[in-house]
Amino acid sequence: MIDQFLRYMPERYSPIPVLILLILFLFAGCRNNAIDDFSDTSFELINQNGETVHFPDDFEGAPMVMGFIYTNCPDICSFITANVRNVYRQMENPDNVQFILVTFDPQRDTPEVLKKYAQSFEMDQEPFQFLTADSSTIASFMERMSVRTQESYSEELDNGDRIYFLNHSDKILLIDEDSRLIFDYGGSMTSPNLIIEDLQKL
Repeated sequence: MIDQFLRYMPERYSPIPVLILLILFLFAGCRNNAIDDFSDTSFELINQNGETVHFPDDFEGAPMVMGFIYTNCPDICSFITANVRNVYRQMENPDNVQFILVTFDPQRDTPEVLKKYAQSFEMDQEPFQFLTADSSTIASFMERMSVRTQESYSEELDNGDRIYFLNHSDKILLIDEDSRLIFDYGGSMTSPNLIIEDLQKL
């Protein structure tokens, strides 16, 4: 697993801090009971096809498996994305479940960028949705979901462009058909089987 993890990290960055983070995640709890109700919120988001959706109204009626990523992530976001995909692939009947990934880097993760990212994981199809919005909406959404981000590295290039990386929460949420948060998982390290077992209980 560590070899796979390092494959996603640019060669110019030292693997030591990343490995320390990986070890911390390995020892983190896989699942927390986290009952919360999102039905009193309303967020206008955009999916990878450029279509406007409203959370939670457009998603009520079926459980949601929701992860949080950004496409320039050098490490755990690939594992979070793959975990969401693997829950779908390993379920016997995934048709009544929604699979959602939301970026916390809306400046770079436009719908077009998210679509290419989804295609790279063979997830640019129903029931997957990759969501973004304007920066203010995403900031409010992440605060409501208790997703924390902090810029960890920034560099301005000679052409004036800026590259940066983010430290961030590692989580996948299980939300029921009534927009209630049921479980909060360690996103990159939780076994898909555990999430599937919890889905089957809903």
